[in-house]
Amino acid sequence: MFIAMNRFKIALGREDDFVSVWKNRDSHLKDVPGFRTFNLLRGATTEEYTLFASHSIWDSRNAFEDWTRSEAFRAAHRNAGDTKGIYLGHPQVETFDAVL
Repeated sequence: MFIAMNRFKIALGREDDFVSVWKNRDSHLKDVPGFRTFNLLRGATTEEYTLFASHSIWDSRNAFEDWTRSEAFRAAHRNAGDTKGIYLGHPQVETFDAVL
């Protein structure tokens, strides 16, 4: 099992906009080989931002990496530039291989 996460710092007051972007987009994941599940998580709010994380589970690192090079990946991220003012910086990618 392999887990891929992205941490997002979201501008205060734009949290609903961020969630709406994720709710209304077609992730193109349902038919991707090796994909298991996805969750969008809301974390703590600081004086500067609200933390969110995307959390996806895959059969393997190879399955995830194959998706990142696929047309499905490009289609899912095609309109990412339409969200100006929501994100504070780029997402922080974290990946994990299950060991137990």
